[in-house]
Amino acid sequence: MSRRRAIRFAIVLGLLAPWHGFAQNPAATGNEFRAWLRDDIAPAAAARGVPPSILGPALAGISLDRRLQQLLGGQSAGAQHQAEFRAPAAYFAAGRLAAVAKGTVSRLSRHAALLARIERETGVPGAIAVAIWGRESDFGAAPLPHDGLNVLATRAFLSDRRDLFREELLAALVMLANGVPASRLKSSSAGALGQPQFLPSSYLAFAADGDGDGSRDIWSSEADTLASIAQFLKAKGWVAGRDWGEEVTTPEPLSCAFEGPDRGRSVAEWEAAGVRRADGKPLTERGKSLQSFLVRPAGRHGPAFLVTPVFYVLKQYNESDLYALFVGMAGDIAAGRSKGFMSPWRPVDAMLRSDIAQIQRRLEAQGYDVGGADGLAGYKTRRSIGEWQRRNGMAETCFPSKALLAALAR
Repeated sequence: MSRRRAIRFAIVLGLLAPWHGFAQNPAATGNEFRAWLRDDIAPAAAARGVPPSILGPALAGISLDRRLQQLLGGQSAGAQHQAEFRAPAAYFAAGRLAAVAKGTVSRLSRHAALLARIERETGVPGAIAVAIWGRESDFGAAPLPHDGLNVLATRAFLSDRRDLFREELLAALVMLANGVPASRLKSSSAGALGQPQFLPSSYLAFAADGDGDGSRDIWSSEADTLASIAQFLKAKGWVAGRDWGEEVTTPEPLSCAFEGPDRGRSVAEWEAAGVRRADGKPLTERGKSLQSFLVRPAGRHGPAFLVTPVFYVLKQYNESDLYALFVGMAGDIAAGRSKGFMSPWRPVDAMLRSDIAQIQRRLEAQGYDVGGADGLAGYKTRRSIGEWQRRNGMAETCFPSKALLAALAR
């Protein structure tokens, strides 16, 4: 075995060691987990000012949450790789978009004065803040069944993003030291907290007092929840006065591989290329010299959009084109600017994530930047597919398919 391969093998063994103990000998792994909390987390939290009176009881109460998915090396991670890739159409199915838009309308009226003040202070439109609230927690109605400290500690010990979750665990301990009751730390399976579904570091950095009572209560205060969402977006770069984008039509000769935040053009250039609003009207972005970006989440199997930089601010909340489109469109519907998608989300081939990862690896082997072989069809994967199809005499779809997988295997 070469030295390089030996090093890689040792790294893999090191990564899998905690999981191996977890799967083969839970008691032994529990001991390793307690030692890790004592020797790593405790001194790191103390260095951040968490006092022993808070730290001791908190660490004593933490345990591994063996129900979580996508833990390092586990069967659930393998099952996730074999899971069916969720088609873009499914993301908007079952009336979810309509439900969030309808809920947003009623809350725009209920919180009109508050949202007007928040928009003056942050530049974030009320409809966007409320739509995110609806998408994240069903306006506060969604259950949070997990103990947040257990989730964060388990993922910090047994996931492939251990550094990220270690920081979030330490941030949660700082929250306790700042007076947040442990009972508040109920979370999603990813460790997200409260009505805006903030990770602990986001709470510390962006949670805001929207009702002026001196606290930052993202659990029971709707005003604090909305102010916190807007503060997050402002800090991530929201530009006052700019829309997120709009649905468009593109002429057939315009390659779907022009997609992406690094392939922007001015509004005037897109117009010159034949891009129009889906309702046939001229593009509406203020200032024809401002940059916009093409987004086609389903390739040629669904609607196309020209988006502005604030679309990518929405993606700071959730790194998904579909998520950003969902909250942007829900906000537009609620504000009366849209009636929903004008072009259909057409069916695509049912594929496993492992199939898409195979497509990605084969494209990578030919020099394409697909953004990683993760089994998800992000914009780098979509445009790489379009570029490969064009170079190989195939009709551009810019989306994974069984035919593409077979063609790449030849």
